[in-house]
Amino acid sequence: MSAAPRPGVTVFLTGLSGAGKSTIADALVADLESEGRPVTVLDGDVVRTHLSSELSFTKEHRDLNIRRIGWVAGEVVKHGGTVVVAAIAPYEQAREQARELVEQHGRFVLVHLSTPLEVCEARDVKGLYAKARAGEIPEFTGVSDPYEPPVAPELVLDTSVTPLADSVARIRAAMDGRTAQV
Repeated sequence: MSAAPRPGVTVFLTGLSGAGKSTIADALVADLESEGRPVTVLDGDVVRTHLSSELSFTKEHRDLNIRRIGWVAGEVVKHGGTVVVAAIAPYEQAREQARELVEQHGRFVLVHLSTPLEVCEARDVKGLYAKARAGEIPEFTGVSDPYEPPVAPELVLDTSVTPLADSVARIRAAMDGRTAQV
């Protein structure tokens, strides 16, 4: 008799621009794929280009974008898939709506990358924070638009003090419903 299929899971990485979402997503995906586990990646920038290109950066449109990500993730999870989301997702209500869409079908692991704003700005190779502070980018999360820290994330990581390998190990433990001993 074959083993029961693994239930689907979404790991939802949220935090400021430069917090380490894409770096952790890449490392987590590589780790999972090295075990033969296929992973769907929903990167906020890529989703904006292909699924939400008509949206602006108003609160309503940001929330709609995150609901779309949650719906797509839920569809993958429904079929036992693994999804890694890397999105700023600045508003609590939208993240919780994404959680509800996924949890209809499987597990949702919210990971808040609590990396301090100063660190995120120092890492900013694209110069987005400088442009936002100069008023060239309106509605920029962390500068002219708020970031609401998650109320009840499954995991909180500050990438300025937690090494990448430890971050991945802790996320893997949270995915398995256990606490990482790192």
